[in-house]
Amino acid sequence: MTVSPTTDRRATDRRSTDPLATPPTTLIHAGPDLEGEAALPWWRTAVIYQVYPRSWADSNGDGVGDLPGIIDRLPYLRELGVDALWLSPFYVSPMNDAGYDVADYEDIDPLFGTLADADRLIGTAHDLGLKVIIDLVPNHSSSEHPWFQAALTAAPGSPERDRYIFKDGLGENGELPPTDWKSVFGGPGWSRVTEPDGTPGQWYLHLFDVTQPDFNWRNPDVAAAFLRHMTFWLDRGVDGFRVDVAHSLFKDETFPSWPYGGDLLTPSDLHTGDAPMWDQDEVHDVYRSWRALLDSYGVEGQDADRILCAEAWVTPAERLARYLRPDEMHTAFNFDFVEAGWDADALREVIVHSYASNDLVGAPTTWVLSNHDVVRHASRFGLADPTHRPNGIGVDDEQPDAELGLTRARAATTLMLGLPGSAYLYQGEELGLPDATDLPGEVRQDPTYLRTGQTILGRDGCRIPMPWTLDGPSHGFGPTADTWLPQPQVYGQLAVDQQDGVAGSTLELYRSLLRLRRERHLGAGRIEEVPATAGVLAYIVTAPSGLRTAVVLNAGSTSAPLPLHGEVVAESLPGVTDGHHVRANAAVWLDLGVDG
Repeated sequence: MTVSPTTDRRATDRRSTDPLATPPTTLIHAGPDLEGEAALPWWRTAVIYQVYPRSWADSNGDGVGDLPGIIDRLPYLRELGVDALWLSPFYVSPMNDAGYDVADYEDIDPLFGTLADADRLIGTAHDLGLKVIIDLVPNHSSSEHPWFQAALTAAPGSPERDRYIFKDGLGENGELPPTDWKSVFGGPGWSRVTEPDGTPGQWYLHLFDVTQPDFNWRNPDVAAAFLRHMTFWLDRGVDGFRVDVAHSLFKDETFPSWPYGGDLLTPSDLHTGDAPMWDQDEVHDVYRSWRALLDSYGVEGQDADRILCAEAWVTPAERLARYLRPDEMHTAFNFDFVEAGWDADALREVIVHSYASNDLVGAPTTWVLSNHDVVRHASRFGLADPTHRPNGIGVDDEQPDAELGLTRARAATTLMLGLPGSAYLYQGEELGLPDATDLPGEVRQDPTYLRTGQTILGRDGCRIPMPWTLDGPSHGFGPTADTWLPQPQVYGQLAVDQQDGVAGSTLELYRSLLRLRRERHLGAGRIEEVPATAGVLAYIVTAPSGLRTAVVLNAGSTSAPLPLHGEVVAESLPGVTDGHHVRANAAVWLDLGVDG
């Protein structure tokens, strides 16, 4: 149902005579036109947990997480209360970009295990009631992919080269790149090849690392190959795909100049609507074909939808909503929510605008605060400017206030999990893990760090192996002390066994929020905003049954009046409200009873 934000006069008229009743509200999302959450497809309200395979659990002691390690820890996810897991890439890869440089889309890299392990993982997850979503990387392959190796030995203009984006260079002898396009990871976006006869030759486009050549999606071989890859995994039982840089498949055929400041793309560059390498209209035909394939796997009468989730850094929200039309993607990450930071006005604007845009196409909004590409929100929110999102934090940078950052992170998550729609969690955020800010340069592996002359730290700090126990050589990550990135000392104190069953711990907060979210059907709710003092967000979420939950966040620096009153059912920290006020940097859920 499409609804524009408007004052709910029905609520105003009914409640205005009772000074203790709900104040006038503004409707911002009416919820789906279905009776009860049980009638909704699973993905519209799901909470999905991202597992970064190399950092989840190491079964063989080589210092890198693997599929058997994931399988052993799947019961933890069931106990946490999520609905599905999303696995970052586990394909055959030289690992120049941690697996996002794929050499074989239909096999498992030996670093992680075997296809038999993948089958066992999918089956075990399903037995536990968990869906499984896997990463798909369609913008580029590894330079070790057989297609690209064939292109290097083929002639300019050959069918082999046409599967990628090869162009002649500029200048008298083709010595200059074809365009001024830059790489997201720093440096030029083009690299020149040496032809089979040993002479300098054409240039190929790589919007990311030099080992990640971009596919030419105007070549039908590419489209056919990805339909085969998807079919391969759908037949093995996966429940969907998270699509990496989903907005980047097609490039403007004229390859125009695109000047911008600096040598490294910034988040604002990634969001630029008129950039010639992002968000081209042709991409939507691809996703219509993918949606048709996934829909063919549906089973009538069963909650068996296979889904697509877009990682699309696209603004404004209306452009992103185009990816979510009924015959395209099911969901897309709400990166505007990530970018808003710890700021009540910015969060309010994103929430209202996201619902308005997605409601126009009948799609849920998918909330997210952290993932493998951004500084963890427990660290971001501890910075002097908690709306700033640095590309990594190092020892010479401002150090986050750990206590303040975690306090705000818990409150932000309490807000997020109270919002109707779906949500993604990133492994370890339920433990309150901070970014590692003391990594020495010699252990860093992010291509951004390497391609920018070690000036941009990149994403290694959020990818540290999970701590499962206080004791043990790698805090329970594996049987040896080896870890592909070193764990900060504080990780031991935040380990699972130090929080499991401990009242007030971050882990128990997440478990409680996820349980209450399901019990109170918040994912399927109608949401109205309630007027509140500056720095405070207050919402009423009404489940299809009529059960009402108040979700209140105080992002201000001082205690603020509660604009709603009811029994406290969840709070971001114990004792953040006395029933009349809510502390600074805190959030609460209140039971408001049943509407009507």
